[in-house]
Amino acid sequence: MAMSLPHQIGAISGAPLAGDSGGASAEAPSSATVSAVWRSPAASNLRVSVQNTSEADRVSPSPPLSPRRGGVRPDLSVAAQALMTAPASAEEVEDREYVAGGAQAKDRKGVPVFVMMPLDSVTWNHTVNRKKAMNASLQALKSAGVDGIMMDVWWGLVEGEKPGEYNWGGYLELLEMAKKHGLKVQAVMSFHQCGGNVGDSVTIPLPKWVVEEIDKDPDLAYTDQWGRRNYEYLSLGCDTLPVLKGRSPVQCYSDFMRSFRDTFDHLLGDTVVEIQVGMGPAGELRYPSYPEANGTWKFPGIGAFQCYDKYMLSSLKAAAEAVGKSEWGNTGPTDAGQYNNWPEDTNFFKKEGGGWNGPYGEFFLSWYSEMLIAHGERIVQSAKNIFENKGVKISVKVAGIHWHYGTRSHAPELTAGYYNTRFRDGYLPIAQMLARHGAVFNFTCIEMRDHEQPQDALCAPEKLVRQVALATQQAQVPLAGENALPRYDETAHEQILEASALNVDGNSSGQEMCAFTYLRMNPDLFQPENWRRFVAFVKKMGEGKDAHKCWEQVEREAEHFVHVTQPLVQEAAVALMH
Repeated sequence: MAMSLPHQIGAISGAPLAGDSGGASAEAPSSATVSAVWRSPAASNLRVSVQNTSEADRVSPSPPLSPRRGGVRPDLSVAAQALMTAPASAEEVEDREYVAGGAQAKDRKGVPVFVMMPLDSVTWNHTVNRKKAMNASLQALKSAGVDGIMMDVWWGLVEGEKPGEYNWGGYLELLEMAKKHGLKVQAVMSFHQCGGNVGDSVTIPLPKWVVEEIDKDPDLAYTDQWGRRNYEYLSLGCDTLPVLKGRSPVQCYSDFMRSFRDTFDHLLGDTVVEIQVGMGPAGELRYPSYPEANGTWKFPGIGAFQCYDKYMLSSLKAAAEAVGKSEWGNTGPTDAGQYNNWPEDTNFFKKEGGGWNGPYGEFFLSWYSEMLIAHGERIVQSAKNIFENKGVKISVKVAGIHWHYGTRSHAPELTAGYYNTRFRDGYLPIAQMLARHGAVFNFTCIEMRDHEQPQDALCAPEKLVRQVALATQQAQVPLAGENALPRYDETAHEQILEASALNVDGNSSGQEMCAFTYLRMNPDLFQPENWRRFVAFVKKMGEGKDAHKCWEQVEREAEHFVHVTQPLVQEAAVALMH
C-alpha cells in the first residue's frame, strides 16, 4: 500500500512516524548480496560499572595530587517543486568543481556547499531508506545549486556480522543515485556508534563482533575514573594491539577503507571527492568526554577525562617513568570534578592555583593530548596511503567545544583532548599534523555567535572559530566548516558566510573555506520559508566573498526560484507517491 505524501517525503529525517516500520525499506532490495541482518540492541551505549561516585570531588591522593599554587508536520512540498525545475543557467549557478583542500579550480570563486544526509539513509536491510523521497530530495538540492552531499558509511552496518565480511548494499545504490543527480559526495568512514550525541535520531552500534570483544575485555572501551565504560568508539589505547580477533583497531579501520576503495573505485575522484575519516565519538578527533546518554553529561558541564582503561593507564605509566616521575603514572587527576561541574567547582580546573597549570597538570595534559594526536596521525597516514592517487582528499573533523572558552583552563576542551588554555594553543598541533599529510581540517560550530550562548558559561564560539582559522593558516592546512546545530535562519546563514570568508581579525588571506557542509537534510529544511532562505544562502556562498550582490537581491532571486516551481508541486507529488 502506498504511503501518504507526508510519509514519502517527510520521512527523510528518520523521525518516527505513525505506522512507520522504523527500519526496513518498502523498496526492492539492492542487487548487492544481502547478508543476515542483526538489529541494534536496545541498550544504551554507556555500560555502567560505577565504583564510588562519592569520591568524585575528593582531592587526588599522593601524586597525581594537583599542586596548589600561591594559595503540525512540516510541509515538504518545496522539495518536490524543485524536482521539475529547469537547470539553472551558467550565470545563475556555476557548475562548480569541488576541489577539496582549498585549491580552487581555475577562476573558481565561492565556497562549495554540501548537505549532510539523514543518519539512516541506508537501512539494516542494506537498501536505500525511503528511496522515492531520497530521489526527490537529491534533485531538489541539485536544483538549488548545492555541490554535493555528505553521507555516513557506518562500520556497524557494513562489517556488522563477521570480521572481514563487507556488505556495501545500499551504499552502492545511494552513491549511484548521487552520481545520477550530478552531486559530489563526501563519504564519512564512521567507525563510531550512532546514538548518544546531539542530533542522533537512530542507533547504529559498533559491529556485533566488536561489541562481543568489548564484552570480553571491557578495557577496550573508553573508561572514566568511576568505571563507566563508553561503547561509542574503541579506546585509542589499544589502537595497535591485536585485540579484535587477531587484528588491531587501526588494521580494522584500514581494511574497511581499503574495501571501500576497491568497491567504489569507479566513483573515486569524480563522484566521491572526499573521505572524512572518523576518529572518535560523533566521528570527531576527540575523547568521549561529554556523553549525553542516560543524562551522564549536560551542557555546559566540563566533562571528564577518559583515560582509565588498562591500555591508557599502561601508556600513562610508561610516560611518567620516562620523565622520572613514576608516581604520576598511577592514575589520572582525581580532583577534576564530575561531568556536570564547572571549572571553579574543582581543584584541578580552577583559575587560581588549579593543577592544570602546574607541573603535574602540564605533564598529564601533554600526554593526554599527544595520545589523541598520535591516534589521528596513525589513521590519517593509513587513509592517505589507501586513497593515494585516487583523486580524493582526506579530511578530519574536530569538535567545536566553545563552552567555558572564556576561562583560563578551558576545561571542556582539556577533557576532550584539546590542550588549549589561555596560555597555550591546542589547535595548532592538530593543524600541523593534518598539514603533514595534506588533509583537510574540518571544524564545527561555524554558525554560532558569542552572544547567542549562555554568557555565565563564558561561551565564545566566534573566538574559537577565529583561533582555529589562525591555526590552520599558520600550518597552511585547508579549513572546511559545518554547523553544529540545525539552523535555518538568516542570522545563522550570515554568520556562516562571514566565517567562511576567513577574514581573520580583519585581515584577508585571499582564501576561503574549501567547503561547507550543511546540517542536515530533513523535513525542516524543505519548509517553504526555510527552503527559500537556504537557496539564497547557497547562492551567496557560491558567489564568494568578493561578490557585490546584496542580501535583498539574492533573496529576490531565491523567491523567483521557489515561485516558478509552484505549479509543478502536484505533478511531482503524484510521481513521488508511485
